[in-house]
Amino acid sequence: MEQLMKILREIRPDVDFEKEKALLDDAVLDSFDIVSLIGEINSSFQVDIPFEELEPENFNSAEDIYKLIQRLKTGGVK
Repeated sequence: MEQLMKILREIRPDVDFEKEKALLDDAVLDSFDIVSLIGEINSSFQVDIPFEELEPENFNSAEDIYKLIQRLKTGGVK
């Protein structure tokens, strides 16, 4: 989780990712942020985020993103 938090802080240092629970629903992150985040996640965690996983529910909080990463690392996809 710490590695993810570091990535998130590098992309948007102005956001409190520990408290924010609606990153996409409240437009805290924009499409450019998401593209950057996906690229960093793919390289840092050695996972590929498939198109069908690009849903707001997977990116609304740091916890949601971390759950997605863990699920992808274990081979689980929707």
